[in-house]
Amino acid sequence: MTREERQLREAIIAKCRWMNASGLNQGTSGNISARYKDRMLITPSATPYDAMKPEMIASMPLEGEYGMWEGPLQPSTEWRFHLDIMRGRPDVGGVVHTHSTYATVLAIARKPIPACHYMMAAFGGHDIRCAGYARYGTPELSELALAALEGRNGCLLANHGMIAVGANLDKAMWLAVELETIARQYYLSLALETPHILSEDQIAETAQGFSTYGLQASKTKPAKARAAGKAAARRRVEKKRSRTR
Repeated sequence: MTREERQLREAIIAKCRWMNASGLNQGTSGNISARYKDRMLITPSATPYDAMKPEMIASMPLEGEYGMWEGPLQPSTEWRFHLDIMRGRPDVGGVVHTHSTYATVLAIARKPIPACHYMMAAFGGHDIRCAGYARYGTPELSELALAALEGRNGCLLANHGMIAVGANLDKAMWLAVELETIARQYYLSLALETPHILSEDQIAETAQGFSTYGLQASKTKPAKARAAGKAAARRRVEKKRSRTR
């Protein structure tokens, strides 16, 4: 095992422990995977996160015989949709599945989440779809999840929970937190019976803003650094001249 792979395995375990400590998940009901080169690393089945070690993380090839795995423990029972997402979405480097409370409440009610908040733009569309129901770990659930994730970075699973995907593990977990936050906000707004939903144009406008968010800072910082460097150089020259006078 390379140092890079070990660090990724450790990051998966750290994320598992954090999502339980934060209330985003309970027990061992959630699972996390991450892309590592031509393989997928995924949490093992029915293993308490506090007892999990890097060597226990299962490794599955992204190509080749479907369902093959390596490791001392079997991969999560939900390995199918993790693997199918990784295979079908080259843009995805991390997948987080949780039974977070508000997302699951809406999934039980079979309610998709409309654009109740501008952060919906982070998920690639105007809504969060709710996939139909199928028993956990089945090919049918994987098919339903992939359909609900088409063009999206998150979805609900009917009577089950939610999935968030990202370019890497950190982004996937960030989106999982955002999805649960939006689910909670939408649920509470329904209690007031007056949720106002943003239009597709408004979400598209936000998405465009996200595409350039932070670019101005990244451009100005080097300019400031260059200016500071020039000022320091001038001070060194002036100091040297004063010594020779």
